[in-house]
Amino acid sequence: MERYNIITEVGDGTFGSVWRAINKESGEVVAIKKMKKKYFSWEECINLREVKSLRRMNHPNIVKLKEVIRENDMLFFVFEYMECNLYQLMKSKGKPFSETEIRNWCFQVFQALSHMHQRGYFHRDLKPENLLVTKELIKVADFGLAREIISEPPYTEYVSTRWYRAPEVLLQASVYSSAVDMWAMGAIIAELFSHRPLFPGSSEADEIYKICSILGTPNQHTWAGGLQLAASIHFQFPQSRCISLSEVVPTASEDALNLISWLCSWDPRKRPTAVEVLQHPFFQPCFYVPPSLRFRSTGYATTPPSGLGLKGLWTRRMLGDTLWGL
Repeated sequence: MERYNIITEVGDGTFGSVWRAINKESGEVVAIKKMKKKYFSWEECINLREVKSLRRMNHPNIVKLKEVIRENDMLFFVFEYMECNLYQLMKSKGKPFSETEIRNWCFQVFQALSHMHQRGYFHRDLKPENLLVTKELIKVADFGLAREIISEPPYTEYVSTRWYRAPEVLLQASVYSSAVDMWAMGAIIAELFSHRPLFPGSSEADEIYKICSILGTPNQHTWAGGLQLAASIHFQFPQSRCISLSEVVPTASEDALNLISWLCSWDPRKRPTAVEVLQHPFFQPCFYVPPSLRFRSTGYATTPPSGLGLKGLWTRRMLGDTLWGL
């Protein structure tokens, strides 16, 4: 740690505090996370979820772990430095973000989530504070709660800040999936438009009440599994009718509202995957097809086959190239 000059504290959480620092040798500004717990061996350190998950992921929209330092039984993570997080940006900006800004940020986040989910991890703690921004670049951070998809249940009940917590987690499901990240992103997208949380519950029960007040009470058609979960813990859903999302997020376009609605489906099996989200019409402006490339490598001389538009064709190629490096 003597190689770094600590400048100022930039955050404090349950498991550690984060400091802005400068590498004395290179002059590079970094973020150093100091863990609150003591670690008495390297084996303990390398088995931490945050270390294991970040070692397996290398993506331009996932914050880079530069090194891990253990000194006097204290553990430090050295990360690349980002200027601020989305929560700070929302608080500091007086006017709402444009849809173009929201689209570009979310497009990057969903690419990171696709990369993560493909490699067997889901984040479990997505919230505006864990999305770091520098100018137009955004990165997913804080993998302290990251869980391997193949790991054995039961999973811990406390996951994510309550406002972004999926209903299956609120109802104490012992098994859940990467769909919890999709729910969180639906809530985050809505908040980016309105600068207000979509489901600001003051407790777990109030959180479910807030969700019901917008989505309506779940039933056998919308989420049969949720009714079983509720019955198992003797919970009764409040009776409420759904309202139009346009009333809650009036500045969002029809495509944005459709995407938020899909992501915030009661039933986790009905939520899209990150790859499916990237093919949603909301993100169509993110795909630019140079005229010289249109249909040249596909074998279609002038028009795509019936039922597959230019966007769908190009999206599939882009997803292959961008997300999986094929």
